[in-house]
Amino acid sequence: MTSPEEILPGVIFYSYLSAKRKEKVCLWNHHTLILQVSGKLVLETSEQSISMTGGEMLLIRKNQVGNLTKTPLPGANYETIVISLQEDLLCKIVLEEKLEADQKYIGPPNLLIPSNEFLQGYFQSIVPYARSSGATMTDEMGILKVKEIVKLLLLALPRLRNFLFDFSEPHKIDLERFMLSNFHFNVPVEKFAQLTGRSLASFKRDFQKTFNSPPRQWLQHKRLNAAKYLIEIKHQKPSAIYLDLGFKSLSHFSHAFKTKFGKSPNELTCIFTELPLK
Repeated sequence: MTSPEEILPGVIFYSYLSAKRKEKVCLWNHHTLILQVSGKLVLETSEQSISMTGGEMLLIRKNQVGNLTKTPLPGANYETIVISLQEDLLCKIVLEEKLEADQKYIGPPNLLIPSNEFLQGYFQSIVPYARSSGATMTDEMGILKVKEIVKLLLLALPRLRNFLFDFSEPHKIDLERFMLSNFHFNVPVEKFAQLTGRSLASFKRDFQKTFNSPPRQWLQHKRLNAAKYLIEIKHQKPSAIYLDLGFKSLSHFSHAFKTKFGKSPNELTCIFTELPLK
């Protein structure tokens, strides 16, 4: 089976695999709910590291970037259901149910949802649709299932109304702090601008003022310096670090590294692995 598959296009997805796979970069433009059916999932952002196993639910806040690692447990496969809580649907729920945020949400951006019998019942009700690749779920039924889980989340954690129903644009956050924490993610400059609450022009202008450098040049410099540190000090292999540092391919990483430092990553690796231990 290929993975992931859409149960309700653009809204509900089913992921199934039998071997460990690390998703290097994920972007969440909408609040996202992950229902872990089996296996282990690890979410890593610049602020949090969260691990979850079968039977657990994770709510991810919109406008974030991070890594996901998916691992089947021994003798079992990895299964997860992902629900994108898109703003147009959340707006409809606000209007229909006369709900709205009553204050600014100030909690953690990603939350493990404590289980209860209602959420467990929801789990059991949606898994058969996922395993049948959504063949029996109509669009109308899919929307009803999304509305149902939103109501169950509010029943379990009433304060989530301030999490879910915040429709404001991303505020203009501290650019220096954000970029120093997230430079290694391989996302377009346009996405960094969005995640910091800026237009592209405003982002480039603020970036130049903050770092005295254009964004792409600064990102390359930071990633290559981080790579040099990991190779020289931590003795890590180039093939093990280039993706986590935002490079699309090992050849691209090697070329950029040699251009900056005069030696390829492999040449530098050989120098430091041949040094005698003190």
